Amino acid sequence: MKTKLTNAKCLTSSNELVSCEILIEDDKIVKTAPKVTEQADKTIDADNNLVVPGFIDVHIHLREPGGEYKETIATGTQSAARGGYTTVCNMPNTNPVPDSKDTLEKLLQKIKEDAVVRVLPYASITKGLKGEERTNIKELFEQGAFAFTDDGVGIQTANQMFQAMKEAAACGAAIVAHCEDNSLVYGGVTHDGEVSKRLNLPGIPSLSESVQIARDVLLAEAADCHYHVCHVSTKESVRVIRDAKRAGIKVTGEVSPHHLLLNETDVLENDADFKMNPPLRGKDDQEALIEGLLDGTLDFIATDHAPHGEEEKANGFLEAPFGIVGLETAFPLLYTHLVQKNVLSLHELIDRMTKKPADVFGLPYGTMEEGAPADLTILDLDKTAKIDRYQFASKGKNTPFHGWEVNGFPVMTIVNGEVVFKEDSHA
Repeated sequence: MKTKLTNAKCLTSSNELVSCEILIEDDKIVKTAPKVTEQADKTIDADNNLVVPGFIDVHIHLREPGGEYKETIATGTQSAARGGYTTVCNMPNTNPVPDSKDTLEKLLQKIKEDAVVRVLPYASITKGLKGEERTNIKELFEQGAFAFTDDGVGIQTANQMFQAMKEAAACGAAIVAHCEDNSLVYGGVTHDGEVSKRLNLPGIPSLSESVQIARDVLLAEAADCHYHVCHVSTKESVRVIRDAKRAGIKVTGEVSPHHLLLNETDVLENDADFKMNPPLRGKDDQEALIEGLLDGTLDFIATDHAPHGEEEKANGFLEAPFGIVGLETAFPLLYTHLVQKNVLSLHELIDRMTKKPADVFGLPYGTMEEGAPADLTILDLDKTAKIDRYQFASKGKNTPFHGWEVNGFPVMTIVNGEVVFKEDSHA
């Protein structure tokens, strides 16, 4: 089966839009050229829009099994497709946790049945995410675990993390960390700063994150392990990661769209759609994150898509769960507020949503080279609309960006040569 994508624009490394056509045979890209002369069984008209590699998000929550009222593998991957994502990696804070051969096998089977985009599941570092007994990292990695994390909770003891890193390094797996020292959290629900004082809420100090990263980079050096830091949020964390990279330690880091675009001053009232972990930090932290993304200290962007029920999020900062959704809003928000404001070039943004996460984790995606999997996203950069949470494919409506007017939207998503999302419809 040959499919030809015509009337498209491609983005050059010098940030120019040039005319291109793409020939797909079955699930692979076989040719990208200004004009493809070969005949095809099917033609897709890109309508003069930009075609880029499919987006990759290594940090999302699909909630299934156990939290299906918040999200399912079906709704979460439909949300991903609408956001232009072709590969997503789902965190293991589910019930049951994918911490054994049996639970991971059941999850992989459910993904095979229900997912509309590629899903690479994490397995947990410890059984039940309890921080006590380690999982069989080698066995789970061989079975198909993408990497290992207890996301949502930090690994509290240095020895537990060190032993996990040594086991992961022995089989070539990565340790991915939500960094939070519980002894420094103090029951906080928002950043320990201006907003916590104004709203009289307990604050989470920046130190709770950065001190655990500082511990872990030294452990990673000793274990010779690839250590990846989730959702970096503080200027001190950026500094620690930058110094560790300069020392040759195998550390990588991600930053989330909400931490790039918002800071604590955007929290005007007790609205839990602004409650996430790590919280929105100070303006100086936000600036350090942008600088870190630009200079390569932070390798790429990941959404930390975290859907919750509307009634849960209506309970205010003290009672509501942490997390916001992000898959369907990431590109238009980042394009509007970083690219169009000349903070990042379009090429830099696409690179940090495609090639960089693929390179960090050794994935064969994130590129439009000949022979690569036919994962493509078509973007209408001229489309302007207001973000409407009630139009999301995700079950989660918890976003602080509802009503924001933004530019640039995915209008088609192709995974392995198959159209999985077309604007205003699900293929």
